[in-house]
Amino acid sequence: RLRKPLWGMPSVARAWHMTMSAFLQREGCKTICFEKSMWTVTIKGHKILLGAHIDDFVIACAHRPVLDAFRARLLDAFEGTYEGPLENYLGCDVFRDMNAGKTYLSQKHYAEEILRTYGFWDIPPRTTPMKPKTRLSADDCDKNPRPDFHKRYRGIVGSLGYLVAMTRPDLAWSYSELSKYVQCPGKSHMEGAEHVLQYLRETWDKTIRYTRSSERANEVWGWVDADWAADTDTRRSHTGYILMMNGGPISWKSRRQDNVSLSTSEAEFVAASQAGQEVLYLRETLADFGFPQLKATEIYEDNLACIAMSENPVRRKFSRHIDIRRYFVRELVLAGMVKLIPLRTHKMVADALTKSLPAPAFIAHREVMLGHVPRMFLSLLAFCAA
Repeated sequence: RLRKPLWGMPSVARAWHMTMSAFLQREGCKTICFEKSMWTVTIKGHKILLGAHIDDFVIACAHRPVLDAFRARLLDAFEGTYEGPLENYLGCDVFRDMNAGKTYLSQKHYAEEILRTYGFWDIPPRTTPMKPKTRLSADDCDKNPRPDFHKRYRGIVGSLGYLVAMTRPDLAWSYSELSKYVQCPGKSHMEGAEHVLQYLRETWDKTIRYTRSSERANEVWGWVDADWAADTDTRRSHTGYILMMNGGPISWKSRRQDNVSLSTSEAEFVAASQAGQEVLYLRETLADFGFPQLKATEIYEDNLACIAMSENPVRRKFSRHIDIRRYFVRELVLAGMVKLIPLRTHKMVADALTKSLPAPAFIAHREVMLGHVPRMFLSLLAFCAA
């Protein structure tokens, strides 16, 4: 009779999670918000924060003796090792400058591995992920691509996906665009993918920066934008948003919307509702971690009609078909959770998540997204409102 799951079996992940959760519950830990892989516990007045990816733990606490004692009990319960202060997690390098109060996240070693794997380490670099105004199309698809060509394209796109998920919001739009054609890529799609690799060669060592003494400390805020009817194959619009905290990004998305929008304001409103869902999740998560958001999360939006719909309770026949999203965003606004703030389009950082921009505009937005921007930029936003 099988007494325990064997490594590699489908039931192993759940069995491990149940065993680990039972131990943490005995220690008094509680799960965070909707997540089952993040916990918190207060011991002797000091809060411990835990995050886990399968059996890799990150544990944080401001009091070293409490942290050490908890870690010792964890290692007594499960066979494992202590790797010291956090320097690398899931392929992401972490560098902390404690004196300057700055933390940097980077995947430069992974980026270098991608470039060498596909032969782009010694290729001339590019300044943007794709050429300005690039629009890929299904018309260029090859219905029967060569196996080696198909494998190479899928490999490039898959490798870029991990960068986008962890530390590279500047690649998000390009990855979203390339991902639509992984089933039957054509020559133009491969050219686009290789153009991204050339840009990656230029920026392989880029980092995300967080600043302890930044303005809006522990406060979430961000940008949201949409590109109306951007997809030439379906005429669906494209959503882009990025949410910031302590000077750097903590959540971002660039994806094609699920339905066709009938106007620019509708596309913007759909994007605002998607950003609102993420804001709601982050506010709940941060509250459980001990960082409640005490005022409405400010989201910069460059469409005045969208902002008006979020605040104006008047029903109009032209917006009845988006009533569910309209009421969702409006409830967040009325509940004091979200506040949409007007911003001029040329200052819209999320614009880089919805389309391919010229190099000067893209680079300026990228530096803001990654946290490499003067602190005065945050106060200057107030003067940029339309």
